[in-house]
Amino acid sequence: MCGIVGYIGQRESQSILLNGLKSLEYRGYDSSGMALVLSSKNLISIRKSPGKIAALENILKKKPLCGSPGIAHTRWATHGAPNQENAHPHMDCSGEIAVVHNGIIENYAPLKAQLVREGHKFTSQTDTEVIAHLIEKFLKSFCLEEAVRKAIGLLEGSFAIGVISSREPDKLIGARQGSPLIVGIGREENFLASDAPAILGSTRDIIFLNEKEFVVLTKSKITITDFSSKVISRPATRINWDVASAQKSGYAHFMLKEINEQPKLLQDFLSSRIGKNTGKITFEEQRIPEEALKNTRNIAVVACGTAYHAGMIGKYIIESLCGIPVSVDVSSEFRYRDLLIDKETLVIAISQSGETADTLAGVREAKSRGALVLAVCNVLGSTLTRESDGIIYTHAGPEIGVASTKAYTAQLLALYTFALYLAGLKNILPQGKINTYLQELTGIHLLQEKILASQQAIARLAQRHAHFGSFLYLGRNINYPSALEGALKLKEISYIPAEGYAAGEMKHGPIALIDEYRAVVCISCESKVYEKMVSNLQEIKARKGKIVVIATEGDEKIREHTEQVIYVPRCSELFSPLLIALPLQLIAYHIAVKRGCDVDQPRNLAKSVTVE
Repeated sequence: MCGIVGYIGQRESQSILLNGLKSLEYRGYDSSGMALVLSSKNLISIRKSPGKIAALENILKKKPLCGSPGIAHTRWATHGAPNQENAHPHMDCSGEIAVVHNGIIENYAPLKAQLVREGHKFTSQTDTEVIAHLIEKFLKSFCLEEAVRKAIGLLEGSFAIGVISSREPDKLIGARQGSPLIVGIGREENFLASDAPAILGSTRDIIFLNEKEFVVLTKSKITITDFSSKVISRPATRINWDVASAQKSGYAHFMLKEINEQPKLLQDFLSSRIGKNTGKITFEEQRIPEEALKNTRNIAVVACGTAYHAGMIGKYIIESLCGIPVSVDVSSEFRYRDLLIDKETLVIAISQSGETADTLAGVREAKSRGALVLAVCNVLGSTLTRESDGIIYTHAGPEIGVASTKAYTAQLLALYTFALYLAGLKNILPQGKINTYLQELTGIHLLQEKILASQQAIARLAQRHAHFGSFLYLGRNINYPSALEGALKLKEISYIPAEGYAAGEMKHGPIALIDEYRAVVCISCESKVYEKMVSNLQEIKARKGKIVVIATEGDEKIREHTEQVIYVPRCSELFSPLLIALPLQLIAYHIAVKRGCDVDQPRNLAKSVTVE
């Protein structure tokens, strides 16, 4: 959600921190700020502003900062409105300490009350400011490192912090509990960040801090300890993401670029995991023993948002191919219900970032009950991948648009290939049948390219429907979750109220909403439930609903119900979600553009939800 960047070294911090913040804009934010220890004077100076980073950049052009170390932050408001006072960094009473913070301090109110009684003056409504004042309190008796340790020892909740002090300007300190934080290694310079894109322009050598770890950075040294001061040695990980992949490359928006990257992603994903001659499926980080997978009696999928919809499709895939019962929960509900899982349960946790707070909490609960956990994740070295028993990396590259597109289809690919792998492992499907499925799956990227070749026609159709005040999305069987995902995409980036339903449920309530002012998107591709969907179309048409249909190429009869048709190439029903995702994403994108919305950074949303 919020973003942290920190730098210490021989270079001036301002441009490094500003570029880092720009690289984190995709995470979602409503204010930003920066603090440096000035090189000309032994004091800290701060610049911050509500709104976009461009506002902060304009301030820095008029009043630049020169010095190092420095910390910077993009804030997604939790405590207090998004304004100048509540923007990070926050300082202590003396102006000698500056702090940036991601997460939520749950006991900030009693801490603040005590600090106020002791004479501390607060200038914001944030929970973060208590950290600065606690450090100030302990700095009277301890060095900076120990003062920070004492302060975080009093905090309850989640946090990733960066701290600088004019008293000890040769140090940059970080710590994490429940929120991600990484260290970047350079030559006579080091970096602190909440996410790798913030520092990939300067270094690709990253150390991922684990839960309850503390780091002290100087320009030439990195010291990692746990919260009890025990020194930890950990090698760096080399990040191979191409920096250019986080650029728009001529597209109007990152979201449009990422929609168009999906065929290549599918091709690369499968070519790296399926043996050309053997048809054998391999996952480089899938460490769960084959015998344990063979003994799996049930599977539980946990995820949030778009990843949850991928998991719902995964249920259809795994039950169809493997004959194993699958439950799917949103992570925030999974962690609080009475779980019936044990050591014969495999939990599949799906998260683009690997830092989703509710999903991580669900994984920890599952592991405490003896379940094995398989992570489906995009981010190398993320918390989820470190806490899981096995990993399937989606290798989708950086996804900058807040509304997930290519990460979603990459998650589906991971679930398809894992289901086929498991079906072979448990001898549920013969290898010949698995090879037939794989052959069709490896050709899906060509069908996706065919859809993208017609995206101008999809854009025109979408723009004709941009004025509708609400949308209903309907699908059946394996494409019921596709309807949910289509509705989510539309409301995420266009702010139009949209609901997704299983089409068979329409007569159990949603049909009351249908009139000439509502658009209804129906997924009516060739399938075993096709005739059922046609019946739904007739019911909608009789009530004057404005119908948009996603149908299979060659289905001209569908035009009896509406002229608003988007055709997708013919494929088996099992793999159809990989095709249907694209027109649904393009409909949402072009409606949002028509309405003048900020497609890549929709209001109130964050890419990585690191608080409950």
